[in-house]
Formats: sequence, structure tokens, C-alpha cells
Amino acid sequence: MTNSKHTNGGVSLPLNQILSGDCIEVMDALPENSVDLIFADPPYNLQLKGELHRPDNSKVDAVDDHWDQFDSFKVYDDFSRDWLRAARRILKPNGAIWVIGSYHNIFRVGACLQDAGYWIMNDVIWRKSNPMPNFRGMRLTNAHETMIWATKDEKSKPTFNYEALKALNDGVQMRSDWVLPICNGHERLKDAEGNKAHPTQKPESLLHRVLVGSTNVGDVVLDPFFGTGTTGAVAKKLGRNFIGIEREEAYREVAARRIKDTRKFDNESLQVSTSKRAAPRVPFGQLVERGMLNPGEKLYALNGRHTAKVRADGTLIGNDCKGSIHQVGAALEGAPSCNGWTYWGFRKEGKTMPIDLLREQIRAEMGA
Repeated sequence: MTNSKHTNGGVSLPLNQILSGDCIEVMDALPENSVDLIFADPPYNLQLKGELHRPDNSKVDAVDDHWDQFDSFKVYDDFSRDWLRAARRILKPNGAIWVIGSYHNIFRVGACLQDAGYWIMNDVIWRKSNPMPNFRGMRLTNAHETMIWATKDEKSKPTFNYEALKALNDGVQMRSDWVLPICNGHERLKDAEGNKAHPTQKPESLLHRVLVGSTNVGDVVLDPFFGTGTTGAVAKKLGRNFIGIEREEAYREVAARRIKDTRKFDNESLQVSTSKRAAPRVPFGQLVERGMLNPGEKLYALNGRHTAKVRADGTLIGNDCKGSIHQVGAALEGAPSCNGWTYWGFRKEGKTMPIDLLREQIRAEMGA
């Protein structure tokens, strides 16, 4: 992975680096339309009043750091509008953003996001399989956080690896509620005193799903609130480039060590399932042109009910109907439509094989 990359304007991006400073100022200094995806875990503005204790009176290590302190909702909203504006400027036209938050802030951030011109694709509920209990017993256990997935604007066409997410979900369409554990055990980073290095460290499983689903190998992923570098570590493993922005030196040091010790998966392992809709179009006539099927050759419906004959121009004729592989299949079945690629087969060594195998052979030759 490289440490810089030239944009079309000839300006270098600080790839695979952790940048020090205020995220708004740093993003304002980056080239416009240069980032594929932004994952943002902004301050939650928890508004904690005093310390939080367990029933045994031990203190809970809650989020009470100075970076999560805002004087009012107005101050927090102004901050949200400013960083979202800066983020949108650097997103590519088909770029997208994920923002995660709790009930304390996500609704306010969502409104600012829409006001800034972003277009919301989904909200995703991350349901924690092992949430921290509610120690005071005064309200429900906070067992989830909300992520908003949005594009730069309504016309954007973001990366969405539908088939890859479906494969991650055991072959079932990925839903908008994700059950994943919070960061704990060996994954939880500690400081020199053995305390949590960061109070809201996100689990790598969450970022793995986000990046596999909405980026491709080589894409640029920016995290304006980098913390201890979960986004960077997962991006490196998955062959994506990252840009991290973090103003707290202690977090930068932990993140740098973590990412240095992270290894990228091999290139073959980084390939994911793709949708046939994303594959290059192969006209049926190309099979005839290339002699994979010949004029006059019979095709057989895979359900065994009909046959048709191939013509020189890549159309079919069968039972007084003629047209494309889709049109003839639909006419013979009396159906409004038909996917000819999965309807028709050809004979080879006494067996009926789907014509889609021939299309996939051509795609493989094209490197698709």
C-alpha cells in the first residue's frame, strides 16, 4: 500500500497516514472530490452529569473525556454542520458516508446531514449482542447504536456489494439490523496502565461489514475521528487505502502501533462475490459469432417443455414465434417476461447445459 496518490488535479493525498489536527481544518486542506468513502464516529455529546457507578459502587469507565463536552445543543449542531460540510466537499461524486451514533446525537446529526445535501440510503441498527447493562435501573439497557449510510447527493451511485454482503449473511439478503458484539477481550486496546485506550473503540467486525459492503479494493476511506484506528486497521487488511484524522496524540500513538502490526490479506482473498448486474454485458449473438453455438442448432428449455432454433443473427425461432432468447422463452411459456440465459440450454455430450455457462466463459476471458 502506498503513502501518497496523485489526484486528477495533480495533488497528492496522504494515503495510509494518521494526520494530526482539527478534522475540519484537515479536510478543508484535502483535494475536492478525492475520497471514496467516509466512516465517521463523531463525539456523542453524552451530557453526563457526574460519575457513573455500578451497584457495588465501583466507577464505570464512561465517556467523560473533554472531546465529548459541548456547551449546548447549538454548539454541537454547529460543529456537526461544519464537519459534514467539509466531508461532503472531499467526497467523490459517487462517494458515500457512514455516520454512527447513539440516541444522544444521531438524530441531530441526521438532520444536519440531510440539510447539507446528503441523500440517506439506509439507517442500520447495530444491535449489541453483549451490551453494557443499565446500572441505575432507571431506563432500558442501551443495546444498540444507529448508523446512517448516505451518498453525497441524490444522483450519486455508490458502491454496494450486494452479493458480498449476502454471502457474509449465509446466503440471505443482508438486513438493516446487525447483531455484533461490542469491542472486548483481546480486541480491546489498553494503555500503559492497563486501562481502555479509548472509551468507544468500535469492533473490527462492524468496520469489516461496512467496508466489504460499500468499498472496493484500492478505494480511499477517510475517518475524521480516527481514535485508536479501527477503520485504518480494517482498511489495511482489506486492501483499501485510509486517511485518519485525530487530534489526540495518545490515540494517534496507539493507532500507529496497531496499524503497523496489521497485515494485509493476500490479493486472492480480497476478491468478493459480485452481482451479475455489475458484470459486462454479453449479447447472445456473440455466442453465435464466435461459433460457440451455430445457426440451426437447437436450444432446449431447461424445464423440458420447449425447443427453439438458433438463427444467424442471434435470434431464435420456435413454434411460429421469433425474437430474442428472452422474447421466445416468454412467448412459449405464455409469460410476461423470461430470462433467456437461465431458461435455455444446449446439448453437449448428451447432456443439457445452461447457455449461461457460455456467457460466463466469455466474461472470464474478459477478466470480469
